[in-house]
Amino acid sequence: MNVAVENIAIGTGSVGVCQQIVQAMVDAGDEVMFAWRSFEAYPIISSIAGAHSVQVPLLGDGAHDLQGMAAAVTPKTKVIFLCTPNNPTGNVISQSEFDEFISQIPSDVLVIIDEAYVEFNRDENAVDGLASMFAHPNVGILRTFSKAYGLAALRVGYFVGPVHIAQAVAKTAVPFGVSSIAQAAAVESLKCETELLNRVEVVTQERVKCEEQLRELGVSLHASQANFLWWPLGASTDEFAQLCTEKAIAVRAFSGEGVRISIGEPEAMGRLVEIVREFLARG
Repeated sequence: MNVAVENIAIGTGSVGVCQQIVQAMVDAGDEVMFAWRSFEAYPIISSIAGAHSVQVPLLGDGAHDLQGMAAAVTPKTKVIFLCTPNNPTGNVISQSEFDEFISQIPSDVLVIIDEAYVEFNRDENAVDGLASMFAHPNVGILRTFSKAYGLAALRVGYFVGPVHIAQAVAKTAVPFGVSSIAQAAAVESLKCETELLNRVEVVTQERVKCEEQLRELGVSLHASQANFLWWPLGASTDEFAQLCTEKAIAVRAFSGEGVRISIGEPEAMGRLVEIVREFLARG
């Protein structure tokens, strides 16, 4: 789907662009809404702008409570972030769910579909960010070169949306934020689509394999469409994370909630499965 240059704003990774969006759209005292738990930068960025974070709890299966979010909209709501696949649970929002949701949102509220992990999605029913952006004047999408493209340290992200909003987002960018090296790397990455897709496919296949192995052990997982798995361990989170550290495997622990397990090479994932087996055996 072709996108005009005028519909795009660039920034220092998706975090930088998130901040640009909030700065462009929000005044002190306004509200920024998002699911929780979701991307950790949302509340930080909202606070920096002097906005109130409206955090709507996820459903029990890790999915967005879109009805709850729609019901929480007030005249002060200016921006809503929908992270899909969601970080850290991996759940996606379906097109039908999004269509129902956006029909309930006032046209002066900007809805951002954060697709940082979209390349790893294999759910055919997932929301199509670009199509939804073209269909609704208050929808924009957020993407990054930090995940599938592997350019996290170079910081390149972008917003795609209505021209007047893209222009406003561009004006809030930090001058010289995206370096010439980062720009060159992003352009070259776009020329390597075949290699990118092959690499992403390897990761998604490993994700499915690891998920199947963990479920065979009795582990309760959310259905992830990202390059990680979410294990809601609750009070046992820190204990499991410590065991992983002792075994030289890194997981992202959210104390009291769960762990995000990033998908790596087969050897590492095999070791992870064995650690889980040992942890479960401890009772």
